[in-house]
Amino acid sequence: MQAEERLVRIEAFLQKVEFASLDELAEEVDMSPSTIRRDLAVLEAAGSVRRTHGGARLVNPRSEEFIFAARDTHQLTEKEAIGRACAEFIKPAQSIIIDAGTTVYHVARHLESKRPQIITNSLPVANLFASSSLVEVVVSGGVIYPRLGVLVGPLAVETFSKMHVDVAVMSAGGITVDGITNSHGLLIEIQRAMINAAKVVIFCLDHTKFDRQSVSPLCGLESIHHLVTDSAAPPELVDALRSRGIDVVVAPPAS
Repeated sequence: MQAEERLVRIEAFLQKVEFASLDELAEEVDMSPSTIRRDLAVLEAAGSVRRTHGGARLVNPRSEEFIFAARDTHQLTEKEAIGRACAEFIKPAQSIIIDAGTTVYHVARHLESKRPQIITNSLPVANLFASSSLVEVVVSGGVIYPRLGVLVGPLAVETFSKMHVDVAVMSAGGITVDGITNSHGLLIEIQRAMINAAKVVIFCLDHTKFDRQSVSPLCGLESIHHLVTDSAAPPELVDALRSRGIDVVVAPPAS
């Protein structure tokens, strides 16, 4: 593959995922990491990408897929139904990890009366309870990544690696019978630390995430205790997941 074609493919791939590791980019264009480093240096000099530790991210993404406010307008009715249904699993005064997804933000909206302790790397979730006297919020360390409204990096991973909580409420980019995947490489290690920290793991995924594989593997189905989705989820995949021992809750539509 010629250098010009590699540069085009790398930039196109970053337009889809916004951030990717060297290994992911090397696999995408079937080249060595050392070749990818040189290509990224060219793209960075052109101003289209910025190299980071272990990878690269797009400087000016055309897509709004990863802007929290824009994403939160997608499947809004379904997310709210999922949020209400998931909140039923939470007992008063439990410790809860809430990740940075827009669907789990709608879970957080229904938790204040339960007086939980919430640990999160989500700036919107933290802001939701900024003036609440009923909810104790612990915000992870890390670097603010504005497009996601999230704290990322080694400090965020370290925060959750030291936690022991009752419940983790998680989001993801997709689910199949092979497991859970996510579309943003910056979040994978953090989410794995969240899963390991919790006694019970609940994934909240609307129907658009079913039978969809994102870029990076997150976890196997054995990591999931409960899966909450909406009534448009494909019944055949719901049945397949239940047959694997997962408690799948289909949230009723809003009345």
